[in-house]
Amino acid sequence: MSVRAGKEVQSDMAKGMFVDTSICTGCKACQVACKEWNGLEAEPDHFSPVPGIPYPVASNFTGNSYDNTGKLSARDWRHVLFIEQINSSRTASRWLFMSDSCKHCSDAACMNVCPVEAYERTDLGNVVLRQDKCVGTKLCNKACPYGVVKYSEKTRTSHKCTLCNDRIHNGMGTACAKACPTGSILFGEVPELKIKADSRLAQLRALGENKANIYGYSEAGGLKVFYLLMENPAVYGLPDKPVVQQRRKLSVIDKSGSKFSALLLGMLALMRFREGRGKKEAGTEAETVSESGSGVNE
Repeated sequence: MSVRAGKEVQSDMAKGMFVDTSICTGCKACQVACKEWNGLEAEPDHFSPVPGIPYPVASNFTGNSYDNTGKLSARDWRHVLFIEQINSSRTASRWLFMSDSCKHCSDAACMNVCPVEAYERTDLGNVVLRQDKCVGTKLCNKACPYGVVKYSEKTRTSHKCTLCNDRIHNGMGTACAKACPTGSILFGEVPELKIKADSRLAQLRALGENKANIYGYSEAGGLKVFYLLMENPAVYGLPDKPVVQQRRKLSVIDKSGSKFSALLLGMLALMRFREGRGKKEAGTEAETVSESGSGVNE
């Protein structure tokens, strides 16, 4: 697998996904497959202990239709949106669904702002975040116009979808596309997927779905994961014109190898080390106090 750190790699064999929301049923099979393949833990805030039950019980009932995931997180790399539309007279209604994840933007804000070049674009066009290089600045969290990248307090690094990097570099499709029972999520080469998307859009328009549109052809330089929507992008929480932060002239890793750049990088690493050490010492002190208290009671 060839990669370029912090740089764009243009490839004729760029892979991506076409998400046709018109045939999504909201079954969440894609969410389950994503978690299972990537070994992602359950979100702790979504479960609570219940007396008499030996395991945590789901408690994150958002009240937003059947969407109890709520949003993307460091442990939830895919999220199925449930959007209920009811007319003013309440005589008709419909559900809209969308399986959301990282868009793998051609002009990726996360790559642009990362001071340590922890983000890399592979030869297949997907953007991956290297955990061994991430120092947890959270700059990418703030820069992503889609709210995809999330920080983990457990690892003190950020996380996001990799487009199943290990699978696609071994001739396999993404886990979510493999699990989708309706073909709403299609994996393949981007040019071929766009042909399918255009054909499907024309079909829907012919059926009278005048609001149907393609999102992702031009946004953020073009998205490797793009969507056929049945309503305006804002209905799905997508920005009409996403603002993509660009790389600043002063980078923590300066190609000139300046002493100032090295100093900034060292400070970031030191701050993270001290934070982790402080938490560890606090935990050890708490254990010591607890053990001391137990001895007195005895």
